[in-house]
Amino acid sequence: MIIGIDFDNTIASYDEPMHRLAVERGLISSGLPKNKKLIRDTIRALEDGESKWRALQVFSYGIGMPDARPMEGVKEFMGACKERGIRVLIVSHKTEYANFGDPAVNLREAALQWLGAQGFMDSARFGVGRDRIFFEGTREEKIARIRTLGVTHFVDDLEETFLEASFPAGVAKILISPQLAGQGCWQAFPTWPDIQQHLLGG
Repeated sequence: MIIGIDFDNTIASYDEPMHRLAVERGLISSGLPKNKKLIRDTIRALEDGESKWRALQVFSYGIGMPDARPMEGVKEFMGACKERGIRVLIVSHKTEYANFGDPAVNLREAALQWLGAQGFMDSARFGVGRDRIFFEGTREEKIARIRTLGVTHFVDDLEETFLEASFPAGVAKILISPQLAGQGCWQAFPTWPDIQQHLLGG
């Protein structure tokens, strides 16, 4: 078993910082649930909403990256994999620089600094090492990397990844999503503890 994991909204959660920033900018009401997809959809419905959403996203993935929090249970899952000798790889569609907003902010470096600060690279209990972290410029390149690395199971928060025709048929598709349950061409689970129970039996 080789488990690949997406980064944004799969390992790193932006729900709280995005909610706070969107309220501060007057883009959403404070009563909207702290959920990145709900925040995104609400902002996109505004006038010039796509630009406003992209500006919020670029800030959150760059300058605001230190405010992100690990998804609940992801460290425990990676620790359980390490205990069992299961290889874990991080494979993310993340450009080096944003094509919108401040071009000087290196999004990959921001992510690596966050991973280091949170212990994902150097923790003896759950760290994966820099050599197991891959950032790709397009979704197609991300999928190609998944294939090249021989991943057997991949966890992502976006069903669009699994709907790509190029996604390898032999890779088990695990969707982490509080909104989508059940099974299509993937199996969906609301939390990391649920995924751990499914893949590792606890």
